[in-house]
Amino acid sequence: MEIIIDSQLVRDIVSQETDEASAEIEMLGVIAAYRRSLERLDQRLSSAKDAPTLACKAGCSWCCYFSVDVRPVEVFNILEFVERQLTPNERDRIRKEIATNKLLLEQLSEQERATRNIKCPFLASGRCTIYAARPQTCRNYHATDATGCQRSYEQPNNVDIDPEFAPVVYQVGGAHVDAFSKAMSDADYDTDAYELSTALSAAMSSPDIARQRFEAKLKPFVDVQGNDVPLEFVELDE
Repeated sequence: MEIIIDSQLVRDIVSQETDEASAEIEMLGVIAAYRRSLERLDQRLSSAKDAPTLACKAGCSWCCYFSVDVRPVEVFNILEFVERQLTPNERDRIRKEIATNKLLLEQLSEQERATRNIKCPFLASGRCTIYAARPQTCRNYHATDATGCQRSYEQPNNVDIDPEFAPVVYQVGGAHVDAFSKAMSDADYDTDAYELSTALSAAMSSPDIARQRFEAKLKPFVDVQGNDVPLEFVELDE
């Protein structure tokens, strides 16, 4: 699905969010700033003019089997939420599923990973157990027809399936996430993208050390390779 980029909309969001995020990172710390940024992201997404066209709803979980990458700040926010909000039994289940996913992913190439359904460890009974702390990728993944999402789930090897999405929601979400990432990068924090279960496993194996490294502006996951993700919407603004 091709869309026409609304350059002014993107520039406004990138400028506003970069300024706000930069100030909050300096004043509150990067994780607290990230939580504030999520509130603004949710508001922007819900206010997008084509948000009413979205088919996403509670109980729809086709996309919860798709590959998800996260930045370190998201990992630490998720782990804090899990410890604060979930029961010991639920935390134990999640740890086991993360370990299972990590072992499976270690045997897959990048291409195999992209064409393999792998259940998100936070999905239980068709619902996201960390919905308030879910990654930015999950917040930004929207479809106007869930049929495409279902087909992608049922045919994971078919890379030609192109689910229909809301163009303005897509641009709003992408511009916001890129802007916050730029603010983190400007402050010298790691903004590489890591596979969800792999990053969570690394953080959980030595949580204090990983958190300390991140806050010291070092790579938090020593044995995990991240990927530098181009900030496409920021580049559009420049």
